[in-house]
Amino acid sequence: MIRPRALRPVPGVVFALAALAQTHGDISPVHDPAIIRQGDRWYVFATNQFNRKDVPQFCSADLKEWRFCGHVFDGVPAWALQKIPGARGIWAPDVSFAHGEYRLYYAVSTFGSNHSVIGLTTNKTLDPESPDYHWNDQGLVIESNASGNVPDDFNAIDPSLVQTPGGAMWLAFGSFWDGIKMRSIDPETGKLSAADTKLYSLATRRPSQTAIEAPYVVHHQNYYYLFVSFDRCCRGKDSTYKIMVGRANEPTGPYVDRDGKPMLEGGGTLLMEGNDAWKGPGGQSIFSSDAGDVMAYHAYDGVDGRAALHISTLTWENGWPHPSPLATTK
Repeated sequence: MIRPRALRPVPGVVFALAALAQTHGDISPVHDPAIIRQGDRWYVFATNQFNRKDVPQFCSADLKEWRFCGHVFDGVPAWALQKIPGARGIWAPDVSFAHGEYRLYYAVSTFGSNHSVIGLTTNKTLDPESPDYHWNDQGLVIESNASGNVPDDFNAIDPSLVQTPGGAMWLAFGSFWDGIKMRSIDPETGKLSAADTKLYSLATRRPSQTAIEAPYVVHHQNYYYLFVSFDRCCRGKDSTYKIMVGRANEPTGPYVDRDGKPMLEGGGTLLMEGNDAWKGPGGQSIFSSDAGDVMAYHAYDGVDGRAALHISTLTWENGWPHPSPLATTK
């Protein structure tokens, strides 16, 4: 197992992953959970404000009991508000360990618009009790514009950093419009590469549908796997989100589903969909390690529509991932 998203091994820290029970504690409201592990503790960062803080941080020792333990921003950064004056919050964080630091990418936008920005903030540690815990905002990474002579056909939200076994880095992103895109990243800075300025296309549902977002790329054995969310988010118990997956030989694609249909032609193999108890699972992230893989995602209570954090273990069979099932009870 290559561990592009995992931390470097911590001496003396050993953990094992078993089939997970339902999560408890501070698990709602949580959208778009980004999961990572430092030492013997798990961390999740999310879209929703919690205790009036932007990009709340949640901690767990066992992946089951979670508590609110910190936050990244007190509000939308000034530079992002200048770019997106109508922004009311920060969306879809993505967290990784790279070049000796934690890198958290985030998006700022407004609903229904592709005038959006992705920013980057860094930290030496994820432990809020450490004296080294301090987020340092690095500002703009990429912007998409809805106006101008040639408006962009992509949306710069839902960032996801990809680290290859050889050390190259890529940023996947995108929501609706022309689908999921990717740009090369300078490993030293975490910003866009000046050497490769090409905008790569990974997946789309055009022309018949546009509802595709939340990319997350994992390297497993000989393939890169692109996880995405299809259909409608953020409608409470009426949400129709579902998690889909395809794979490719290279991070830039081409990605195909289990039946061989290209994801650039609307392809995608169903990984998880809702049930009567929990609707619209999606906004997924994955932590890979030698002990096993886990997937964090949100789903909506089938009665009151609240968004809550869910965790599944991922196993692999015949070259494809299989999650532990979505809970069927509250």
